[in-house]
Amino acid sequence: MAIMVNLDVMMAKRKISLGELAQKVDITMANLSILKNNKARAVRFSTLEAICAALDCQPGDILEFVPEEENQ
Repeated sequence: MAIMVNLDVMMAKRKISLGELAQKVDITMANLSILKNNKARAVRFSTLEAICAALDCQPGDILEFVPEEENQ
């Protein structure tokens, strides 16, 4: 996967749990966990916006482009 989700890093920096973030973003813990563990194939802009608002960050703080050769 060329896009890495660094949600766990931002959650640690903000000292927020998965459950607390899920509640603030109004998303299930299961779906947030899928996103956090890089298993998601897509993310809605509205969800990304809510996550950024809850964590007081920018989308670039959560999403990172990693060229394929670095992934292997």
